[in-house]
Amino acid sequence: MATERTLLLLKPDAVQRRLAGRILTRIEEKGYKIIGLKMMRVTPELARKHYAEHVEKPFYPHLEAFITAAPVIAFIVEGPDAISVMRSMMGSTNGREAAPGTIRGDFGSSRQMNLIHGSDGPDAAAREIEIYFSPEEICEYNLDLAPWMLASDE
Repeated sequence: MATERTLLLLKPDAVQRRLAGRILTRIEEKGYKIIGLKMMRVTPELARKHYAEHVEKPFYPHLEAFITAAPVIAFIVEGPDAISVMRSMMGSTNGREAAPGTIRGDFGSSRQMNLIHGSDGPDAAAREIEIYFSPEEICEYNLDLAPWMLASDE
């Protein structure tokens, strides 16, 4: 099973609604390591870099206005199949359609204000981590409970 890293952003709506602690707790309780974490403001320039594939689309101005409206919490999660597991934990993009038990299913009711961003694949994760974190901001460490989270043959 591949150990992966992924970037997650708690978007302005999650920060404003004071859900950050509850969301971070879910990820840690699942057994995944947070190896980088910071609160920051996304600037228009940073938004254009992150969402480069969407800049020319008609919805982009609304996306940029939303992501720059208030602070976000950016963090890197590491663990087995981190990308797909985090995306499953997030739930469907539209909170009204997301399954109960997922972050969006439990806390969301909007398609646009959907609380959390997660990288959608290994290439995106590597690119996004580099956008938001310098190598010095990534804290690698051994998790003492790791042997109790996953069988050695998995």
